[in-house]
Amino acid sequence: MYFVYILKNTKNEIYVGFSSDVFTRLEKHNSGGSKFTSDGRPWELVYYEAFKSEHDARVREKVLKEYGSSLGQLKKRISESLL
Repeated sequence: MYFVYILKNTKNEIYVGFSSDVFTRLEKHNSGGSKFTSDGRPWELVYYEAFKSEHDARVREKVLKEYGSSLGQLKKRISESLL
């Protein structure tokens, strides 16, 4: 399985990522193992989607990162989880 996930930190910053092991990846984000998220620690997993196809997961991640309206719609759907 492949995952697209959303992390949130205490500053209410959002990070969208991709991984085949979302929980190990979260640990890496929180240990400073990712340059994009090392300054915002600690991170909390608030949402993930699972895909059988790596290609499908990477396309979904790209859409969420490149098209603000897609991420905006998702944020509306999971608004309570982002509190």
